[in-house]
Amino acid sequence: MTRYTAVTDADRSTMLEAIGVASVDELFAGIPAAVRRTAPLDLPEGLGEAEVYAELRELAARNTSVEDEVSFLGAGMYDHYVPAVIDMLMGRSEFLTPYTPYQPEISQGGLQVMFEYQTAICELTGMDVSNASVYEGPSALAAAAYLAKLSNSRKRFVISRAVHPHARETLTTLCAGYEMSVTEVPLAGGVTDLSAWSDAIDDDVSAVFFAQPNYLGAVEDPAPLVAAAREHGALVVCSADPLTLGILEAPGSLGVDVCVGEGQTLGNRLDFGGPSFGFFAARDEHLRRMPGRIVGETVDVDGRRGFVLTLQTREQHIRREKATSNICTAQALNALAGVVYLSWLGRHGLVELGELLVQRTAYARDALGSLDGVAALHDQPVIREFAVSLGVGDLEAVRRVIARCAAEHVNPGHPLGIDYPEYSDCLLVAITEQRSRADIDLLVDVLGRAVAAERSDVPAPRRGGEAR
Repeated sequence: MTRYTAVTDADRSTMLEAIGVASVDELFAGIPAAVRRTAPLDLPEGLGEAEVYAELRELAARNTSVEDEVSFLGAGMYDHYVPAVIDMLMGRSEFLTPYTPYQPEISQGGLQVMFEYQTAICELTGMDVSNASVYEGPSALAAAAYLAKLSNSRKRFVISRAVHPHARETLTTLCAGYEMSVTEVPLAGGVTDLSAWSDAIDDDVSAVFFAQPNYLGAVEDPAPLVAAAREHGALVVCSADPLTLGILEAPGSLGVDVCVGEGQTLGNRLDFGGPSFGFFAARDEHLRRMPGRIVGETVDVDGRRGFVLTLQTREQHIRREKATSNICTAQALNALAGVVYLSWLGRHGLVELGELLVQRTAYARDALGSLDGVAALHDQPVIREFAVSLGVGDLEAVRRVIARCAAEHVNPGHPLGIDYPEYSDCLLVAITEQRSRADIDLLVDVLGRAVAAERSDVPAPRRGGEAR
């Protein structure tokens, strides 16, 4: 018996006797021998707690985090400042440990948090109603596609190639299960090709999808994208970056039907890719087709304000054929971080942060554009992210440039060619309020020398870890 396997031989004998078998082998006799493992697992001897801690610490040291280098890596996950109040509130037991609040009489705190979160998302996006969050951004977009399918039963979706690659892949996977098709619209000058977009939409299109800002960092002009969809009665889904909505027009005022997105930028750390949360907001007419759950405000028998789960459209609550989601969690703790962050930042702070990102991003794009052979991929307006061509030839050359920068503890960005072969020598650079002008100047210096070294065929150093 150990700390983690507390069942003794006597315990096993008692349990076997209670179920009427003489041994563990007899218990598993119904399983065909051909699929049973006969040899013991090849596992090392167990270690003590101190030794396990040392082993895990050594493994963790192989990673490189944003605290170990100056990182300009983004591509959907960003190094924004997380105020101390978030950890303090998330660590409280009433938020950290509760399960799904099925019983409103003992879950008022958690339900109120969800209600406040929904209110904040509606105000941020300009939409009528929000759910209590979903897993993450890509699955939120896929859920919007299913909502559209339920709304009009059409067989095709149109999506801009400027939407995050993970979201596009998730949509394609969803469509395979429903025998639907996806038409991907190419880019022109860093934004969705409007002519190709209009040509792709007809009366068989269920919904269209675009991102604001898009994956290349460019700010799209939503008006013509929405208008083209409206001509054929298709629903419009916007995948928005919530942190930019302090300075961009709210999707709800642009005629969008559903607004979804990734909430990591709202008070959630990178944590090497997760967990985070996705948000989902829509117009009133789509309320009963929304995924997940929605918290509503009510009064109790004494007339006091209270909160309840108003709608639960998940398959564990209602008949499967009527469900709009099989997602089993709302990432409520991460969504709590999001609403605390928005409350901490406030309306004016959200605008000030957006303006700061615009200024620093413009400074960074101009500074990198001054390097020999380096040029902005497009000249569209950007807020916090932009793409540059390094002029080094291909994706592998870009990776070598990144390795050279990493050797000087700078991560210059994401190699765009991983997801966009047509931009194989391009780098996607993200700027947050964590990156000062001095950091940007350091990037220009280090990246400039790395690009020059690549052109001179100097061998690139090996990188010790992957940063996020």
